[in-house]
Amino acid sequence: MIYPSKHIEQAVSEVSRLPGIGKKTALRLVLHLLKMNLEEVEKFCSSILLMKKEVKTCAICCNYSDGEKCNICESNARKKKMVCVVETVREVLAIENTGQYQGVYHVLGGVISPVDGVGPEKLNIQKLLQRVESGEVEEIIMALNPTIEGDTTIYYLIKKLEHSQVKISSISRGIAIGSELEYTDEITLARSIATRLPYNYSKEHTEIKANTL
Repeated sequence: MIYPSKHIEQAVSEVSRLPGIGKKTALRLVLHLLKMNLEEVEKFCSSILLMKKEVKTCAICCNYSDGEKCNICESNARKKKMVCVVETVREVLAIENTGQYQGVYHVLGGVISPVDGVGPEKLNIQKLLQRVESGEVEEIIMALNPTIEGDTTIYYLIKKLEHSQVKISSISRGIAIGSELEYTDEITLARSIATRLPYNYSKEHTEIKANTL
């Protein structure tokens, strides 16, 4: 693609680095920014920089936050003894949008994936175990994406928690295998949370462990 300006070309190159943004979409966005007045562009850029500098990780659940604790962990209206374990902040947002969950969360920051070089030590698993050991948690809801990696991570967590007194459940599998919670419709996701079931050691998970670890 031939650009009329090297500055436009550089801007397109940077914008296209964002996930899901190709060169054509990046060019359309850059040209739109060029039509905006300087004050609007400066406000846009400053908001991105401020977000990058100021957004922190919640000391308790590893969600994004403006302070030491996120709004969910600080809220007195939430059921602090019920912890929903998710892969990323995107799943927190997806579940919150259903309006059906009143507990708190724990963001792992990913899932165990030996192929990608992601082991348990690279995830926020130790913090979760510490929360359980503190005695403040009564139930853990496993709400990881229904993939092989997600199930492998659940199996690992179950083994780590098997000697604790905490109740462990998982969202019901009304969600299709291989799909992602972020793109699941709110009705299906809400029903999965509401009809969660006790987590069982099944032959399926034993086979998953044998095939992936």
